[in-house]
Amino acid sequence: MAAIVLGNGRSREPLDVNHLLTVAPVYGCNGLYRSHCPTVLVATDRPIATQIQESGYPRNNRFYTRRPMPNLGALPVPKKYFGFSSGPIACAIAAEDGMNPIYLVGFDMGPTEAGRFNNVYADTEFYKKTEALPTFTGNWVRQILTVVRDHPGQRFIRVHGATTADIAEFNGMNNMEKLGFPDFLARINTPKDL
Repeated sequence: MAAIVLGNGRSREPLDVNHLLTVAPVYGCNGLYRSHCPTVLVATDRPIATQIQESGYPRNNRFYTRRPMPNLGALPVPKKYFGFSSGPIACAIAAEDGMNPIYLVGFDMGPTEAGRFNNVYADTEFYKKTEALPTFTGNWVRQILTVVRDHPGQRFIRVHGATTADIAEFNGMNNMEKLGFPDFLARINTPKDL
């Protein structure tokens, strides 16, 4: 079964997340819980992870974090990926769940067109300002490469939108490919093509 892992890069803004949830399991991160209940949610930064747990969200939804608070329903991230960031962990959990192929959407790993912080939740609690410099993405690249290598029998498809950076290290992976945003839209509008 195909799965969609939603990063929080701005390239995913044209998507209707409610529609995605009807198409395939959705694995998401951090602030996504404010508006949607994905199949799986991951948050590793302590402030937002604490807020998510204290909100009661994990009692009814599958939520992973590094150090779950007692009796609130959160699950520990897989030990192998304990030090990873939320997006790569979401990819790893989708792979461990046996999903195939796995679409990475909003994993922009680069700045906005204006050269600034690229995140749909910019200017909200726990996130940097829109005018902030971009986040360093080298760790995310290395972590995703590890997940992809750990699951050679699964296909990882990184969807390229308007603000998606081309990552040279991804281009040499046998089980990782690129897909343009229009082609992804066509696939989700005809889910049998996923």
